[in-house]
Amino acid sequence: MKSRLMRKLINTNGKFWIKPPFFCDYGYNIFIERNVMLNYGCVILDVCPVKIGEHTLIGPNTHIYTACHSLVPDERISDIEFGKPVTIGKNVWIGGNCTILPGVTIGDNSVIGAGSVVTKDIPNNSIAVGNPAKVKSKNE
Repeated sequence: MKSRLMRKLINTNGKFWIKPPFFCDYGYNIFIERNVMLNYGCVILDVCPVKIGEHTLIGPNTHIYTACHSLVPDERISDIEFGKPVTIGKNVWIGGNCTILPGVTIGDNSVIGAGSVVTKDIPNNSIAVGNPAKVKSKNE
């Protein structure tokens, strides 16, 4: 039952695993390729599309955000909200307790160290760590 429900909620073209609890805004803006695993406590705020490539592992308590709010106080008070999509490539490993901010793309074969906050794009084959996450080396 849960598996069938998740398949109706999330766009996928293959087998994937989500360890509960899992939280999302809409679900239909999430696109997961085959052999993806989201570990315990994952949160995806999918105001805009979130695309996750095949063979990607997402560690526990990782949060992926697409929702944005204005930096202008009067606009925030007016409840103006917008979003930016997030794309995570193929064969990516995101460690536990990471935060992926709106508009970010993480390239194929990359690793994001546990506890990192990804504020900018990460190129293919990179190892990035920290707050904000910075590329430390190439993963060749």
